[in-house]
Amino acid sequence: MVGAGCFGGLIGWLLYSFNRQRKEQPTLGDIVTILGAIAGTAVLALFPARTDLFGAYGIGLAIGFVLYFLTLVIMVSVSKNFTIDWFLDGRRKKPADGFYVPTRDEQAAAVNAPMGNPGKQQPPQG
Repeated sequence: MVGAGCFGGLIGWLLYSFNRQRKEQPTLGDIVTILGAIAGTAVLALFPARTDLFGAYGIGLAIGFVLYFLTLVIMVSVSKNFTIDWFLDGRRKKPADGFYVPTRDEQAAAVNAPMGNPGKQQPPQG
């Protein structure tokens, strides 16, 4: 039962994370995805309905969702750059001068050096 609960917690955490990272408006397909994760055939094959394992999975799913949100609340509350208004409309302070935030393309182009050669960075492949 602990394993089923932990599996549910992991799925709940990931569902919240994926939905939070979205760039466009939610669609009907998003709701179907969430329902599929909650009561999909793979989950029902692992944890048959009306069993203790399925109940533990459901509880873990809820806990994962809530823990992700609580983690965000804690991180926002201790940050000097964010206030609780961030949850309402994304408000935050602008980074101070001297800070540089790389774009997603720049981050994707950066490749870590191989373990045997820490002083050199490899050019991106492709």
